[in-house]
Amino acid sequence: MSMTLSSIKDQIISYKGQLVRCRTSKGRNRIEEREGVVLDVYPKLFTVYDKSRASTISFSYAEVLTHEVELEVLQ
Repeated sequence: MSMTLSSIKDQIISYKGQLVRCRTSKGRNRIEEREGVVLDVYPKLFTVYDKSRASTISFSYAEVLTHEVELEVLQ
């Protein structure tokens, strides 16, 4: 199945309120992993609240499409 931005957005809307693990590619083989709850879904991006760091991170749907960000539902 080919992924589109709208299908990715629909999938992330279903993750709202759930605990997810975010793996972010930072370039040059550096990967950052965080766990948090999907807070809000906006037209161009979504936010994840990381309780351990008490911070909110935002990601665009294009980052998920290009595999710069990978999401895994933990609940």
